[in-house]
Amino acid sequence: MTLRVLVVDDSAFARKVLRKVLSDAEGLEVVGTARDGLDALERVAELKPDVITLDLVMPSLDGTGFLRALSGMPDAPRVVVVSSAGTDSELAVAALQAGAVDMVHKPTALATDRLYELGAELVEKVRVAGRAVPRYANELEASVNAPPARPLPATSPKLLAVGTSTGGPQALTRLLSALPRDFPAPVVLALHIPAGYTEAVAKRLDSQSALEVVEASDGLELVPGRAVLARAGYHLKVARHGALNLARLDRHPLGTPHHPSVDVLFQSVAEVWGRDALGLVLTGMGDDGLKGARALRAAGGVVITEAESSCVVYGMPRAVAEAGLSNGSAPLDELVPLISRFV
Repeated sequence: MTLRVLVVDDSAFARKVLRKVLSDAEGLEVVGTARDGLDALERVAELKPDVITLDLVMPSLDGTGFLRALSGMPDAPRVVVVSSAGTDSELAVAALQAGAVDMVHKPTALATDRLYELGAELVEKVRVAGRAVPRYANELEASVNAPPARPLPATSPKLLAVGTSTGGPQALTRLLSALPRDFPAPVVLALHIPAGYTEAVAKRLDSQSALEVVEASDGLELVPGRAVLARAGYHLKVARHGALNLARLDRHPLGTPHHPSVDVLFQSVAEVWGRDALGLVLTGMGDDGLKGARALRAAGGVVITEAESSCVVYGMPRAVAEAGLSNGSAPLDELVPLISRFV
């Protein structure tokens, strides 16, 4: 099946580059381009694309405004954000929370041939988006504004480790907004996202959650009521120093394409926390987290997975579940009661 793609960018040069790299890829057809959000809405109605590549900073109607308008459309196309860290990282995170499937980082905000460097990653993510289930802002806002969950019982100190990829910002928003302020375990999070964006992710999650949500720093204490998000470009590990539980950052590649890696985080948690560890695998492409889940189960810990019905991409949870490593599975909005059985 050929995926129909609409390229939306206010830069004529960027539209030219994106059209070229996508048109040259097998299975993709660029059916049109748009210079801003208003133009894009007209093109969507006319061309009915499967996937849209979306710039964020545009005149007339910007990328986040376009996503809000898109949320009211039946059978809306999936969206891949094309963003520049530093200039629009907060907008990119807002777009991911509002329903964009994934994002690609522009190597430069300038109109230069360096834009061609994003080609392979963009093609891959457009193909993934073509198979993904979009979840847009109206659904997300209903979840964020829902009443807080009932407090979970405080039992023995434990740790919740969460791993996610495609669709992760939306999933983390809904999960963390449902956890109560007195959640009795530290939380550590690994999300696949380009470097330069995790500080903005942490800030937005912190504003939408009863927990304190912070970007990881080396030596940061892990305590109940705090969720620590792995810094993109680094592996997040956990360590104990006397009575303190600490976050550790590691840039060693360790044979994984992902930095941070869910496998690396889960394996570290298994070594330090053992049977007091709970691993949660949310929506995402691929199988990062499978080795880590196996290590958690071998150490006596518990692993749960997001059900296919609420996943944007049912890849990472599927790999864990099909390996027989999941102690339980539930849709995203039912995961907190499931977590409460083990924490």
